[in-house]
Amino acid sequence: MSKHKDKLKALKFESLKLKYPNFPEHAIPVPVYSDKTANGLTTMVIDWLQLNKHQAERVNTMGTARVEKGIKDEVFNRGTPTKITWTPGGGTKGSADIHSTIHGYSVKWEVKIAKDRQSDYQKKYENDVKAAGGLYFIIKDFDQFYEIYQKIVEKLKPIILDF
Repeated sequence: MSKHKDKLKALKFESLKLKYPNFPEHAIPVPVYSDKTANGLTTMVIDWLQLNKHQAERVNTMGTARVEKGIKDEVFNRGTPTKITWTPGGGTKGSADIHSTIHGYSVKWEVKIAKDRQSDYQKKYENDVKAAGGLYFIIKDFDQFYEIYQKIVEKLKPIILDF
């Protein structure tokens, strides 16, 4: 495991100790992280950002499959008769997987594992974010995320607006 993943595990473990102060340390489960899947990497990034006092959330624009029961299977005339319909999601097509705010700046993170590539909608979304002054990054593993994150917090000063 990389040193960056070890930092995340230690940070998460410390937060769990604070959350459950009456539990003995040996009874608190040690966090398990893997950046080999999109869900795993997304969880790691969100945990890191939130544990470091930034806002972060997972965004899903996929929509929902709905199963309607009671429709006869005309082709095979067997099994449980069902029909599946698709309800489109209400989010922006191509939206990044993770939306975050770091020191007052909008930062979007697109997770791509292995040979996964951006769709045309995702490329348009990236261009829209950058044109509006936001930051947008494609990440493939936690070490890459960590290096980008370090550059962001080193270079960006917190935005403090007093109205």
